[in-house]
Amino acid sequence: MSSAGGRRGVSIIVQRDGALQSQSYRIPLWLVRILFVAAVAATTLLVLGIAFYGPIVRQAARVPPLEREVERLRTDNLHIRELAAALDSVESNYERLRNMVGADIVPDRMSLSSQLPVAPPIYASNPASPANYETEASLPRHWPLDERGYVTQGQALSDSTKEDHPGIDIAVPVGSMVRASGGGIILQTGEHEAYGRFVLIEHPEGYQSMYGHLSRILVVQGAPVRAGEVIGRSGDTGRSSAPHLHFEIRHNGISIDPGTMVKEAR
Repeated sequence: MSSAGGRRGVSIIVQRDGALQSQSYRIPLWLVRILFVAAVAATTLLVLGIAFYGPIVRQAARVPPLEREVERLRTDNLHIRELAAALDSVESNYERLRNMVGADIVPDRMSLSSQLPVAPPIYASNPASPANYETEASLPRHWPLDERGYVTQGQALSDSTKEDHPGIDIAVPVGSMVRASGGGIILQTGEHEAYGRFVLIEHPEGYQSMYGHLSRILVVQGAPVRAGEVIGRSGDTGRSSAPHLHFEIRHNGISIDPGTMVKEAR
């Protein structure tokens, strides 16, 4: 570093190999300071650029693979929707076939695939056409099922040429909702050798209604029940050769033909 006339600067002497004379260059001190500040600023900017721009570059490099992955997922999702629609159609046809058969001749696919008992689904009634059920205790005058069913055996007592058979048997799929034919008190529930799982309801004026061969009982003994209330699910328990509901009406302990009480269209 040298000064001449009060002007400070930096002298650089260059000596080439084999040359007798050297060359000197003088750089003002203010220029050196500017170059130093510029170098520091450039270095700082470079470091900040790498720190901030590096992640952006890395994320930008990932965009094309991500776009391809999103497109693949969209295609897979479309295929899944198509398969789900096809499965819904198959299930709808399967259920329609089971309903046409009117019994569990076609086994329930869920029952076949599951190792645990499968609860049957609950279907709500159509609110546009509500049933005209009584709210208090009443005589058993209502059809005990939502569907029509098929009466496979009717009332046949000792004065008939047929074997005694109190009440009627209605063929319906296992799990059909069984409703109280009238309002009253749950007199008894349980299992019987012949009736299987059953519910017995006490009605006014000495009437009782019996519901046999149930798969599930949904009421408890001693509880009040209204006409139309679901009391169980139809089944194939007890002495039964096929899924059906045994529906019986008694008056003063004597079984009577349910057709004399139930006049609803079915």
